[in-house]
Amino acid sequence: MSGATGTADFFYREALRLGYVARSAFKLIQIQKQHKIITPGAAVLDLGCAPGAWLQVACQNLGPLEKGGVVVGVDVKKVKVPSAHCDSRVRTVCANVMALMKQQARAMSPQERGFSVILSDMCPVVSGITTKDEAISCELSMRAISLAVGKIKVRESADYSETMEKFQSSTDPDPDEDGVLRRGGNLVIKFLENEDVPGFTKFCKLKFKKVTLLRPKATRSSSREIYLICEGLR
Repeated sequence: MSGATGTADFFYREALRLGYVARSAFKLIQIQKQHKIITPGAAVLDLGCAPGAWLQVACQNLGPLEKGGVVVGVDVKKVKVPSAHCDSRVRTVCANVMALMKQQARAMSPQERGFSVILSDMCPVVSGITTKDEAISCELSMRAISLAVGKIKVRESADYSETMEKFQSSTDPDPDEDGVLRRGGNLVIKFLENEDVPGFTKFCKLKFKKVTLLRPKATRSSSREIYLICEGLR
């Protein structure tokens, strides 16, 4: 068994053994272990939540029921809340994130006060056409950033401006200028590695206190997935 296949098979087997609906659970487990992005009682929005593995890990990190908290998963597919590792604090909404207005997302949060954590594991259906897949990945990421931080205003002189302007249309139409991530909140976004990721990273460094790029160990060797972990919304 090759090293790459062996690693993939290990996480697949572990997911089955531990009751996770997908091996992707281990990506968030690693992110959580290293960055503690979900705290007890958090309000978590999971964008692109199918098949539900991140819902499971997020719920596990809310702490006991008396701590409160909520996990809301949104996906264009109808997603059933997994029976393992989830409790009454987890629910799902069938909606297209690219058409989701900030006001609609905010209405899903406790007392409509917004979320303390936003997770985006959204990824395009890979076509094999690299430039197309990269562009769609960036559009999904731009939408997640816009939902989190609000209307994106680009300064012409900024070194990230070209990247953000390229995908600005992904945030339309949404008249609401305020994001749904609470101040001090955390954001995790998946990208397919490409030349625009540095631009997104620079923009997020202005908005968050700490920004890190991570390729989790559970990522397949053939995959170009990378995660942008943004902590502490300013």
